[in-house]
Amino acid sequence: MASEVETAPLVGRADTLAVLRSALLPEVAPGRTAAVFLTGESGVGKSRLLTETAVRLREAGALVLTGACLDIGDASPLHPLRQALRRLGTGPAEARDAPAVRGLLQVFDQETPGPEGAGALLERVSQGLHLVAGGRPLVLVLDDLQWVDRSTRQLLLYLLAGLGDLQLSVLTAVRTESLQGAHPLRRVLTELRRLRSVRVLDVGPLDRSGTDELAAAIVGAPLAPEAADRMWQRSGGNPFVVEELARDLRDGRDGLSDTLREVFLSRVDALPPHAHAVVQAVAAGVEPVEHWLLAQVVRLPEEELLDAVRAAVAHRLLVGADDGYRLRHRLVAEVLSEELLPAERAALHRRYAEALTSAPAELHQARLAHHWRLAGEPGRALPAAMAAAREAERLLGYAEAHRHWSVALQLASTPVAASPDGERSVAPVEVDRTELLENAAEAAHHCGEHARALDLLAELAREPAGPPACALHIRRARYLAAAGRSAPAEAEYRRALESPECTARERATAAAHLAELLLHLGRYAEAGDQARTALRLAAAVDGSASAVVLASAALGYSEAWLEDPEAGLAVMRRALETAESSGRPEDVACAYLHLAELLTGPLNILEEGVLVARRGAARVAELGLGRTWGTRLLAVATNGLFRLGQWAEAEKVVAAALRHRPSGTDAVELLLARCRLSVGYGDVEASDRDLEAVATMLAGGGARHVMPMLILRAGLAMWQGRHDLARQAVQRGLTESRSDDVIVLATLAWHGLRAEAEAHASRTVEVDPTSVRRLREVVDRVTAKSEKAGVPVRYVAEGFLALCAAELSRLDERGDPELWARSAAEWDRRSHPYPAAYSRLRQAEALLVRRSRPATAAKLLRQAHRMALALGAVPLTSEIRTLAGRARVTLEEQPAAETRPAPRPRAGAAPGGPTVDELAALTAREREVLAAVAEGLTNKEIGQRLFISERTIGVHVSHIFDKLQVRTRVQASAIFLRHHA
Repeated sequence: MASEVETAPLVGRADTLAVLRSALLPEVAPGRTAAVFLTGESGVGKSRLLTETAVRLREAGALVLTGACLDIGDASPLHPLRQALRRLGTGPAEARDAPAVRGLLQVFDQETPGPEGAGALLERVSQGLHLVAGGRPLVLVLDDLQWVDRSTRQLLLYLLAGLGDLQLSVLTAVRTESLQGAHPLRRVLTELRRLRSVRVLDVGPLDRSGTDELAAAIVGAPLAPEAADRMWQRSGGNPFVVEELARDLRDGRDGLSDTLREVFLSRVDALPPHAHAVVQAVAAGVEPVEHWLLAQVVRLPEEELLDAVRAAVAHRLLVGADDGYRLRHRLVAEVLSEELLPAERAALHRRYAEALTSAPAELHQARLAHHWRLAGEPGRALPAAMAAAREAERLLGYAEAHRHWSVALQLASTPVAASPDGERSVAPVEVDRTELLENAAEAAHHCGEHARALDLLAELAREPAGPPACALHIRRARYLAAAGRSAPAEAEYRRALESPECTARERATAAAHLAELLLHLGRYAEAGDQARTALRLAAAVDGSASAVVLASAALGYSEAWLEDPEAGLAVMRRALETAESSGRPEDVACAYLHLAELLTGPLNILEEGVLVARRGAARVAELGLGRTWGTRLLAVATNGLFRLGQWAEAEKVVAAALRHRPSGTDAVELLLARCRLSVGYGDVEASDRDLEAVATMLAGGGARHVMPMLILRAGLAMWQGRHDLARQAVQRGLTESRSDDVIVLATLAWHGLRAEAEAHASRTVEVDPTSVRRLREVVDRVTAKSEKAGVPVRYVAEGFLALCAAELSRLDERGDPELWARSAAEWDRRSHPYPAAYSRLRQAEALLVRRSRPATAAKLLRQAHRMALALGAVPLTSEIRTLAGRARVTLEEQPAAETRPAPRPRAGAAPGGPTVDELAALTAREREVLAAVAEGLTNKEIGQRLFISERTIGVHVSHIFDKLQVRTRVQASAIFLRHHA
């Protein structure tokens, strides 16, 4: 039975395998040789490459002899060749080789001659191998060559010199860390590198995407981002370490396995004493550890220190660079930490802290705080942690600042303890705990840790010397809004405005933030009124630039929506200029967000809106707000690209935003944007997963996101054939909506009428007259409201109203093709291909039902099919094909270079044929990635072709493996080629 290691997928080595196969089967005459020596650290996958290459060479017709050297020196001459020959001929397929094999083994069984007879022995062995090969290419595969005995080494050199009259290839693996000092193989490899027929390949660790792919294959699912990061940091990409850690993770084992611990301990124990001390010191340091700092910690003379470092690097435990030394595997630090006594560990950190303190030019407050804290000196660590937090804020590193403020809070509460030498530790400095809590809460808010910010604020409110109640109301409201809890946030802002204790500046701030919140909730008239109030209050207070920016942005959006789009847009552009002048990061981010939302939303200036959103995301990332405001801006860009029909580009934007690991309302925005794509693609599982996550996050509030969530839920339910669920989602939205957003209401009404029309057409669910009546009332209300809105708002709303009118006609048995033609034309003018394609489908359907103009219906179906294919809209494409099949309309396929993946059958629809589409579970992007995998491209090459990061390709490959239930790229490629033969 194969072991788990043997059955683990071979990841990231496709290029190396191709090189090995081509190098080891050269078209050369007998007497010519080729050799490849694989070098690399233990666990990097050399033995696995030997095994995989041997299989491929056997399949190509070569005779492969495999053996391994033993760690017992010259005690077993020619052992690997003996072992290989004994393995050969054990099966019936090799029966013809048995006489030659037995003859060669008899040569070995004779007494080994002295040095004067070595040449004769080598000649006899060479002749014996010639007989064994029988005219076939011979490949000698030897593992662990670092332990090769002298006789085998001489035989290899004899054969590689071409003296054996063989068509011979040699493939070996060597542990680099074992070639220390005067190891004889070092000199041999140096000389062999000079030969054109010899290649020495250094096998490096896996890259990040390969590490993620291997871990996901063993665990059975892609790792969470935090777990994947930890896997990468601990393993350094070493496949053996990745496999061990992944199995522990899969099986629920905590800590470090005994296998890994012993592997790394044995490698460290093999170091000379000084090198051991160097590795121990670097393991306790904050990487990279500069040479000058390491010298002060280990306290060795310079020459001895350099020798020790060289030994640690040669043993593949340290990596040296211009900026200092790092451990090749962070696991070494974990292993060595457990080997130290607490006093030894504290002493190392004390030496680091003292060295950093004595060199102020090199001082880094974060490292100083770290080492003093682990040395048991909280009094000295606290001021360093506070300085590190302020430095991080100055550099706009809010995540780091939050971490340092949290450490400072912990240190401030740490009692004074005795130092290891028996003296009292330095007493903590006097600090204002209120200041610590305020700074920690604000940093947590800025870096997206909104729940943590609220907890710290609650703790701050209990402090006797805490801020006044009005300031707490405003701050709590900001944090609640960021966490997606809109209702309690609005209540807090109103408490602040009603409080007699609020100053004029606080009132202006509260009014501006409330205007922004109302804007996000779609209550545009209230937002405009509140913004005017904020501007009036801010005009009476000096230094209220932030309030002016927020209020101006809200007012501009409100005016653009309700009254004058041009004037409102001009106000918002001025707000952005004001924000950039003030330089406050949150003001800049807010101005960019509202401008992008206005352009991609009611004004329908999509290209410019996407450009502003992406430019704004890059700008706020520079300001340290990439995880929060930057994520929201990328979500806006994704929605704009979706409407433009650029779904593949939208996927790339979503992937970039997900790397921020957003939380709260930022995460909700992004999940909704991604879900919109998944619904369009027909990826039911991914859509459900995102909608469930959004629903969970909105349990505590988040009214502004409920309507988009319900619209997506209704759209997904219709593609699943669950028209009753779609109806429930729409009716809930109509009940809960308080928004002035006529576009959202019109979208919701369309989904509701579409659900009733689908139910009527399928006869699966009875049409609900009450729901239809209510939806008609909503359409009338939207029509009346949109007439009073700005021209751009009315322009977009009219597109959805055209869809609503056409859906109502479907309830009258046949549908009105003229209404659907009008809807298609409306969406063509707006450059929204998805509803335009859908309208053409329904127009063709209405014509066919009426048995009118079949040629026009066929033309419409072909147009809709081309548009849906270009988008990758799988359910829509499937429905178009179903209707075309019933009408016997031949659809035009795109040229091969432009062909999109074949659409998946709509859930609940009748299958189109007996063949099961194994690729149906894949999204459009995953199909593109799989097509490139089938071409033999590496993740890096696929990323370059599709303009996606190598890491994202690795995630896609993991998802493909999971959905296709395969473990290797070869298996996945076979499925793809089977469907595209």
